[in-house]
Amino acid sequence: MDDSKSPRGIQSIEVGGQLLLALAHHGRPMALKDLAREAGMTPAKAHPYLVSFIKLGLVEQDGGSGRAGLYGLGPLAMQLGLISLQQYDPVRLATPVIEELALRLGHTVAIAVWGTQGPTIVRVAEGPTPVHISMRHGTVMSVGGTASGRLFAAWRAAEAAALRQPLPAAESLAEIRAQGCATSRDSVVAGVSAAAAPVFEASGRLVLTLTAIGASPGFDTTLDGAPVQALREAAAGLSRRLGGAA
Repeated sequence: MDDSKSPRGIQSIEVGGQLLLALAHHGRPMALKDLAREAGMTPAKAHPYLVSFIKLGLVEQDGGSGRAGLYGLGPLAMQLGLISLQQYDPVRLATPVIEELALRLGHTVAIAVWGTQGPTIVRVAEGPTPVHISMRHGTVMSVGGTASGRLFAAWRAAEAAALRQPLPAAESLAEIRAQGCATSRDSVVAGVSAAAAPVFEASGRLVLTLTAIGASPGFDTTLDGAPVQALREAAAGLSRRLGGAA
C-alpha cells in the first residue's frame, strides 16, 4: 500500500496512543518507567501525555502523585470499552432473546461478554421477581464463582488464567464443556442460583453467555430443568445465526 495516499493523522495522538495500547495490553496498572518502556519512549516523554490523559479520564493514577504511583485505564476508557461491547453485533442479536427468556422463565436474564477485567454484564432483562444481587451493565463477574464465569474458564482458558483468579478444576471444566452449560446454587450469594449457556461465532470462539438468575427455592438448576433447557436452546439458535456450532 502507498503510504503517501493514506489519510493524514496527528502524530502526537498516535504517539500518546501507544501508552493507552500498552495499558490495554497488560490489563493492569503500571509504573511510569515500565509503561514508558512498553510504549517505546522515555519516562520524561511519556509523563506529559499521561497528565493530559488523566485530565480527560482516559487514565487514572493510583498510589502517589506527580510521577509516583501506578497508572491504569481511567473511567472514560472503561465507559468507551463498555459502549464498544454493547455495540458488538452478537450482543444486538442476543438482546431480544434475553427479553423473551426473562418473560418465559420468570427470571432475570443477562448477557455477559469477555471484557478487559473478565466476564462483564452488558445487557440485563429483568424478571418479574426482583433478585437481591448486583446484575447491572458493567458488572464484572467472578471467573470461578459464577455460572457465566465458569463457561469462559472452560472455553477461553488462557484469558481466564491471565486474570490470576481461582479457577475450577480441570475435571469440572471438562464436564461443563460436555454439558454445554454451567450452573451455580448459593455460590455467590446465599439464596440465589444461576444457569448459563455459551454462544459461539464461526471460528468456534465463545463470544457471549446467556445467564438466568433467580431465587434458589424457585430456580431449577438441573440439566433437564426449564432454565437450562431454554438457555441452551436459545444459545444454540444464536450460535447458528453467528455461523458457529451449538
